[in-house]
Amino acid sequence: MQTLSKSIKTPANEVVFDTTIHRRQTRPVKVGNITIGGGHPVVVQSMINEDTLDIDGSVAAICRLHKVDCEIVRVTVPSLAHAKSLGVIKQKIAENYKPVPLVADVHHNGMKIALEVAKHVDKVRINPGLYVFEKPQLGRTEYTQAEFEEIGDKIRETLEPLVVSLRDQDKAMRIGVNHGSLAERMLFTYGDTPQGMVESALEFIKICESLDYYNLVISLKASRVPVMLAAYRLMVQRMDELGMAYPLHLGVTEAGDGEYGRIKSTAGIGTLLAEGIGDTIRVSLTEAPEKEIPVCYGILQALGLRKTMVEYVACPSCGRTLFNLEEVLHQVREATKHLTGLDVAVMGCIVNGPGEMADADYGYVGKQPGYISLYRGREEIKKVPESQGVEELIKLIKADGRWVEP
Repeated sequence: MQTLSKSIKTPANEVVFDTTIHRRQTRPVKVGNITIGGGHPVVVQSMINEDTLDIDGSVAAICRLHKVDCEIVRVTVPSLAHAKSLGVIKQKIAENYKPVPLVADVHHNGMKIALEVAKHVDKVRINPGLYVFEKPQLGRTEYTQAEFEEIGDKIRETLEPLVVSLRDQDKAMRIGVNHGSLAERMLFTYGDTPQGMVESALEFIKICESLDYYNLVISLKASRVPVMLAAYRLMVQRMDELGMAYPLHLGVTEAGDGEYGRIKSTAGIGTLLAEGIGDTIRVSLTEAPEKEIPVCYGILQALGLRKTMVEYVACPSCGRTLFNLEEVLHQVREATKHLTGLDVAVMGCIVNGPGEMADADYGYVGKQPGYISLYRGREEIKKVPESQGVEELIKLIKADGRWVEP
């Protein structure tokens, strides 16, 4: 099990405060050379924008994403021609770059497409609300049990060949429910609710299990954070009741762009991760896919679930600050941002200094005008002129053997 940080003990009464994120135990699911769940680090995903028929453009986009630490890349497959082109794309990537775990998105009566694309990718994502088309009936007020079961039989008939193919190839499937595309009979039966999303996923899971197939990842995305949170929490509850332990892919779909898109995604994804829920994530922004990756790692870093960059601790600045905090933080960041795994604190005065930065590896603290003190943990190492502060910080890190060249 992967956990976060430590417990805090108060000396007076020996009460221990648990600050650990206890991640939900899930079964491991392999996607190419990446494992989702099973206690492995939370996996970061994104999706290219290119038309998969544009083979060279798709190859370039996939490699571009992988180079910025996107660990699994998804592509859309709207037709049989797109599915076949993925075979060429996969081969070109392996020959000219290196293997990249690929996921194919299949929608709308996708049995033939899914069967073809399953030959070429590491995971197939299907949307239960769209996989079998249910023709809306004007004026319908309910689904009879017979009608419900008839469509269920049709789903099994179309899903079984894909499940068997993926099972025999030892490949994965994501059952990806979207709040905005629930099947009509689920809407009539459960309403436009998280329960409908969960029951939609469970229907497909049970078909897979009946065919002895368990390489499943589940997602229940919504564009509204409260709906998304409720759906994932209910899914965990239902899986626990049924003895299931499938890993979960987290995301707020259609989050938008800019600052609000990032805040919205963080509110949903970060909340669930803090509860121990989630094994892989995607931040869905209306921007270039490469811009999603730093947000993903930022969320994971903030929760202590992955250490992929320097953690900077800095006070917000006030009248006690003895130097230009914003400028100095920028200088320290530029000099040290490549040192993965360090915690570096930049504090404007002695009041916020040693206490607030106690967990940092190194501290840069204003103690008197024109001078700063450098700390290793809680220990003050030296006082140097402010003009030499960044240079001396680097020397200290080098002296400890923790420096690597950019």
